[in-house]
Amino acid sequence: MKKYDNYKDSGIEWIGEIPEHWNVKKLKFISKICNGQDQKAVLDDNGIYPIYGSGGIFGKANSFLFDQPSVLLGRKGTIDKPQYVEEPFWTVDTSYYTKIKDGFSTRLFYYLCTTINFELYKYGSAIPSMTQGHLNEIKFSIPNTFHEQNQIANYLDRKTAQIDNLIAKKEQFISLLQEERTALINQAVTKGLDPKVKMKDSGIEWLGEIPEHWEVKKLKLLANIQGRIGFKGYTVGDLVSEGEGALTLGAKHINKFNQLNLSNPEFISWEKYYESPEIMVQIGDIILTQRGTLGKVVLVTEDIGKATINPSMVILSKLKANDYFLYYFFNSDYFKSWIDLTNTATAVPMISQGQLGNLKLVLPNMNEQNQIVNSIQESIKKIDDIIVKAEQEIELLKEYKTALISEVVTGKVDVRRGILN
Repeated sequence: MKKYDNYKDSGIEWIGEIPEHWNVKKLKFISKICNGQDQKAVLDDNGIYPIYGSGGIFGKANSFLFDQPSVLLGRKGTIDKPQYVEEPFWTVDTSYYTKIKDGFSTRLFYYLCTTINFELYKYGSAIPSMTQGHLNEIKFSIPNTFHEQNQIANYLDRKTAQIDNLIAKKEQFISLLQEERTALINQAVTKGLDPKVKMKDSGIEWLGEIPEHWEVKKLKLLANIQGRIGFKGYTVGDLVSEGEGALTLGAKHINKFNQLNLSNPEFISWEKYYESPEIMVQIGDIILTQRGTLGKVVLVTEDIGKATINPSMVILSKLKANDYFLYYFFNSDYFKSWIDLTNTATAVPMISQGQLGNLKLVLPNMNEQNQIVNSIQESIKKIDDIIVKAEQEIELLKEYKTALISEVVTGKVDVRRGILN
């Protein structure tokens, strides 16, 4: 990697040395931060101008607020995802938009903003927020000519596009693998493993035929279904710090692969925990979302300590079937179709315990359930291993992209002639 000929101390620890002809400038001297506007005045289904919030586009407007290239910075919520915008747009009050000053490249300014350590400046725990004052004081190193700024921006445009393209291809590959995984589970838990087995009508319109010797049973005959209802619900005031109560599980603790993720735990007071022994989590229990993000499910396979569920979940215990067979059934498209047909709520999607209890499942005898589970696990392990490897590769590409931008915008390498290829 080629470096610049001469360097000087930037005076900023995290930046270190910068090329001798570069300068250190605060954000407020590069761009003016402007407040976002409330979308209610401009939201229009037939509009042509995008309305941006801190999380991206969520509507259209019939007029625009600003029509120059701009970098959008999060004010509330998603504060660590700067957005580069070229077309005319509106922003809402969760975002700032910026007006670049003469002599500076908006595209380079965007890359500079991606290097901000937002953790150092944010305030608020429930909703992370940023002030204009904090943003204005952030320092960047920047070339003193518009020409060199554009050279660097052009280089980063090209290189990051290449990286993003690789990431997109790997994400598409993962999506195809997940479809294959789901199809495999669908076939196994509704049709079995023997393609020549004699079939019969299941009596369930959207399911069709099932193996002749399988049974149709309602979930309430296969599991004890319990939720946190009525006076057993709780409020934010019942939440406590770690060590002062039991773990309480919600939809956010189930990842996209329907696996338990306790990286962001919540705890409920011991009083509320012991109040409801019937929803204390045990190994072998299945936990489902019944309100909000429907269809999330997890099988508890290891001891997670004293734990319970929040009001959006139900727990299935005392299972009268192979726990993994039931778990895979809840991962099938059949279950997702049932949710779509059963849920009639609009504001907050919900499935009642009564509806869940009347859900019809199809299943063979226990011996065949065990065989199906073993076959599924053997097959999906191969798929999951490939998915994990692809995800790791994506993370490495993202890390490389971040490191590349940082190296380039702090002048650690000279890319003016496209040296890095």
